[in-house]
Amino acid sequence: MEHHGSDLALIGARLRTNTEAHSKATAILVREGRIELIGDDAEIVAAAEQFAIPVRDLAGATITSGLFDSHTHPHWAATVTAGIDLGGLETIDELRSALAAAHARLPEDAWLRGWNLEYEAFEHTGLRGDLLADAAPGRPVALICYDLHTAIATAPALAAAGITGARSFDDASEIVVDETGEPTGELREPTAYNLVFDAAPKPAHDEDRDALRDMFRRLAAVGLTGGAIMDGKDSTVELLAELEERGELDHRLTVHHWHAVGDTDADVARVIAAKDRAGRLWQTGAIKLFSDGVIDTGTAWLHAPDACGDGRVPFWPSWDRFGEVVRAYHDAGMLIATHAVGDYAVSRVLDVYATLPQRAGLPFHTIEHLEVLSDADVEQLRGSGVTASMQPLHMQWRSADHSDGWATRLGEGRNATGYRVRDVLDAGVTLTLGSDWPVAQYDPRLGMAWARGRRTPGDQHANVFEPEQRLTAEEALLAYTLWPAQARGHVDRGVLEVGAVADLTVWGADPVEVEVDELPTVPIVLTVVDGRPVYER
Repeated sequence: MEHHGSDLALIGARLRTNTEAHSKATAILVREGRIELIGDDAEIVAAAEQFAIPVRDLAGATITSGLFDSHTHPHWAATVTAGIDLGGLETIDELRSALAAAHARLPEDAWLRGWNLEYEAFEHTGLRGDLLADAAPGRPVALICYDLHTAIATAPALAAAGITGARSFDDASEIVVDETGEPTGELREPTAYNLVFDAAPKPAHDEDRDALRDMFRRLAAVGLTGGAIMDGKDSTVELLAELEERGELDHRLTVHHWHAVGDTDADVARVIAAKDRAGRLWQTGAIKLFSDGVIDTGTAWLHAPDACGDGRVPFWPSWDRFGEVVRAYHDAGMLIATHAVGDYAVSRVLDVYATLPQRAGLPFHTIEHLEVLSDADVEQLRGSGVTASMQPLHMQWRSADHSDGWATRLGEGRNATGYRVRDVLDAGVTLTLGSDWPVAQYDPRLGMAWARGRRTPGDQHANVFEPEQRLTAEEALLAYTLWPAQARGHVDRGVLEVGAVADLTVWGADPVEVEVDELPTVPIVLTVVDGRPVYER
């Protein structure tokens, strides 16, 4: 089945083109998924009549290039969020009540799964499954923390996964055990916790496919037209191909295959062999690797130990192996994204990237997160050609008094080196923004608001974290539109110009001119992918 883009005519709008041209244009004509003409209302109406294209009057709404989330996990999210949302539950008693209520609703043989779990409830006890077990007696319970780096399982879930004690892993993953060698239920990093989640019942194929379709439709409703999937699997690619064949794919996507530390040369060769697989709206040819974990659990790689003495253990047993893998994917022409939360991880990844030969006509690689950076790291980024893919939205878990786990781990002084988006941008580095959904909310309006205000949107009295790092309204929009396109080498995306793909977000008010507290509630009037409306208010 051959797929073509759609036709569309929009008038009565304000255009933010991300170019110097068409500053007074009010209308756009789209044919076969690409912008064919930009002009005033009369020009577009006349052209639309010529091609028998219906005209939509937007009545003063603002059109921008389609919003692109540079770091997202929609397939994972579709599965994870099928469980109960544990966000905001800060005590063991609150968690037990939520689990007991879910237990009462579930059929006898079902697992109880939860997501968005916060660490605060376990601050004094450590993460222990036995604290939750009798809320759902006899039932396997598997909960994943909000950052997707730690999980908790109760004894029935551990038993189903065959976990009876500690194990050695190729990476820094860990089954946490007590002084007797018994698992506590805490599982650190995906290689460990996937033992449990892989033992849980799987959704049927059609259910999995439809859940992913519906997830993309949720994303479209907040103005997103595309994203970079950072946990790509073969099954994800197969579902995208199937959705597109069925005419049910509403998102433009790049799939980054998830490379595990233990993957062999044969695994690398297999991924490279499939790098050119693509559809009209999706492509592969990209890789996701890890260089460290997260600050809250002490698994981020830091220049100096954190307040608990952690932060100096590499994720890879052999850093030379990381370099070998990066070079293989680089030489194959693939785009590499490396997770690096800690400042030392960022520096070490930059060291490896700096050894790579130039590739004519291909974009250079990205580093994901960069949550803390020393001044030296910012200078190392300068001129590196690397894209910094960051998520200021994740500051929502910080406390004004620095009592949160993130700030406590980092310690006084270093906790002020977080999310240095302004310094990165001022160093001449390409900056992109994203959500890391389902780690944080997928709404790009929230993401832009946090980048602009560095405080809770809607609360003018909320603490502003490092105000000198705030972005302007225009920069925040560019980091969701033009800059991701440039970082990925897409000359026909991120702009409103003739020949560009017609991925469009239509706003009820100009996202650059509205105040930061109003931004999250600006209506999304229309979301267009490949010339086709995929969401209408």
